[in-house]
Amino acid sequence: MGMRQSARYCRCGTRLAQDHRDPICAACLEQRRNALVNAPEVPPEFWRTDQMRDALNAWHMGLVIQAYRYHPWHGRPLPQGVVAGWCGLTQTQLSRLENGSAPHDLTKLMQWARVLRIPAELLWFKLPGTSVLAISADAGLREDDWQDDVNRREVLRLLSLAGSLLAVPAAAQLDLERLAAAAQRPARLDVATVDEYDRVNAQLWRTFSSSKSKRLTLPMVRRQLDVLAQALQAPQVPTIRQRLCVLAADLFQLCGEIFFDSNQYTDAAQCYSLAANAGKEAEAFDLWACAMTRHAFLGVYERQFAKAVPLLDGAAALAKHGDSSLATRHWVAAVQAQTYAGVGDIAACERALDEAERVTQLSGQVHTSGWLRFEGSRLAEERGRCYVELRRPELAEVALTDALSQDISVRRRGSLLADLALVGIQRRDPDELIMYGNAALDAVRQTGSAGYVGRRLHSLRPQLKPFLADSHVRHLDQQIGQLETVSVA
Repeated sequence: MGMRQSARYCRCGTRLAQDHRDPICAACLEQRRNALVNAPEVPPEFWRTDQMRDALNAWHMGLVIQAYRYHPWHGRPLPQGVVAGWCGLTQTQLSRLENGSAPHDLTKLMQWARVLRIPAELLWFKLPGTSVLAISADAGLREDDWQDDVNRREVLRLLSLAGSLLAVPAAAQLDLERLAAAAQRPARLDVATVDEYDRVNAQLWRTFSSSKSKRLTLPMVRRQLDVLAQALQAPQVPTIRQRLCVLAADLFQLCGEIFFDSNQYTDAAQCYSLAANAGKEAEAFDLWACAMTRHAFLGVYERQFAKAVPLLDGAAALAKHGDSSLATRHWVAAVQAQTYAGVGDIAACERALDEAERVTQLSGQVHTSGWLRFEGSRLAEERGRCYVELRRPELAEVALTDALSQDISVRRRGSLLADLALVGIQRRDPDELIMYGNAALDAVRQTGSAGYVGRRLHSLRPQLKPFLADSHVRHLDQQIGQLETVSVA
């Protein structure tokens, strides 16, 4: 007769079965796993300790997180690495946050507050969907004070943006007195004034390209559009009117880019239509073709490939009448390649990609500013994106990693990483999916705006379902779900 085994118990007091090998029960094991990806539900009294209230009253999220980690409710302090993972940070970043100056980025503050499940009435800022008056009871912040603070931040942002604009080297070349005089007397403009308008447009495109948050360019673009509209309404000689139409077509496309980046697709489509009309009025075939190509890309992006085909056919026909030294027809071909990939026509896609690559054969310096920025540096990512759409992951990875090795912006890097995460999905490789997906999330955080990259990540979520048994994939899915894509107010 064998010896009777003594009963074993989990730390929570639950008796463990004899064949249960782990020292804790299944419920506690699940709780431990969840703790790696999510902050636990805590009771209301958790937030009422003196240490926690002092941290909240200091308006310093780093101190709040530190007080949270050392709260006696947890039994023992939570490791920085675990809490950093909840917050989408590295351990080093969380250490700097806890020991440095108070952060003021409202988007990040809201994200961290949601991650830790901090009650809205204890915060010193407003969460979407909560009452400012309710917050003011504990935070000591009246509704009009909060609104003034929001307005102040917005003014500071715009002033900072204006400072960046004036810092562009071309700004020193602007004739500000001429521009001011033209604003007072928009009729019968001279060539030199229109030249100044052209330089302003160029500066706005550069500001848009260099800004992390694209929508902050919009107020200045609106003012320039108002100037051009007044000039177009006033009597002008034919040559000046034609140039004003060209400038309007240019600026309408910039407006469309801002709206597109902010998820305002209907507004973007209207801007591109206006740009096409202005290009047609000016008989500027390249501008006209580019406006139609941008309009068509909305259909490609929303996977309505049939709607994009006639616009791209028209753009290709217009480009043949344009300046052969410009890359217009090659850019049209690149977008056509995405359309063919969307309908599964690999042969037509390859032909269009080959036409796009002929941009490298253009002689002289290729036009790469403002409304036409296609000069060949994006060929690898265009090819890689097409192969992703065609579900050819082995070809896509080669092209995308080649593009990733180039000196590119954070926004483009994030987009490439999101595509590589999709390659991991197509290969059914969770490690590749997790690595590239988390890297794309880091790129979103660096830009301070979900925007285009955030939308690409959101499009991955339905395809993550087969992998959600993996806790790291669940964490990635939750982090993507917390992204807030922005819109222009």
